[in-house]
Amino acid sequence: MSMGIEIERKFLVSDDRWRAQVRHSVAMRHGYLVPPGGRASVRVRVEGTAGKLNIKAAVVGTTRAEYEYEIPAAEARELIDTLCEGLILKTRHYLEYGGLLWEIDEFAGANAGLVLAEVELERADQVFARPAWLGREVTDEARYYNHALAWRPYRDWSEAERR
Repeated sequence: MSMGIEIERKFLVSDDRWRAQVRHSVAMRHGYLVPPGGRASVRVRVEGTAGKLNIKAAVVGTTRAEYEYEIPAAEARELIDTLCEGLILKTRHYLEYGGLLWEIDEFAGANAGLVLAEVELERADQVFARPAWLGREVTDEARYYNHALAWRPYRDWSEAERR
């Protein structure tokens, strides 16, 4: 398999206007097999009724290596329950805007109150339409990455960090 590349931008969400545009939503539960500080994040996820193993380069920014494999959901649940740390609970909402697929992650559990929008692009310099509900860009802020949120959840952030 050749290396997959993810080109993605992350944003805070400024209000709930996006909800009217949602096409479908999927509950997600995942944990990590490798703690922060290494060269990769290794995640096991149950996404609806599917299991997935995901490996991403542990870098912050628009572009990074990514590999993803489907695994049996029962095995994914077992891995999360027995070997993973840093549980992330969220609902991912999918919508289209400006010809692109947007993913809105509405976190629960220790990260409740955090809502992030992500859009995958074909090129790092791709120009795209920004929806009115899109807030500040956080692509270059490590604390907003799921891997970081797994070990230092949103509930533990100071008010200053939440701005």
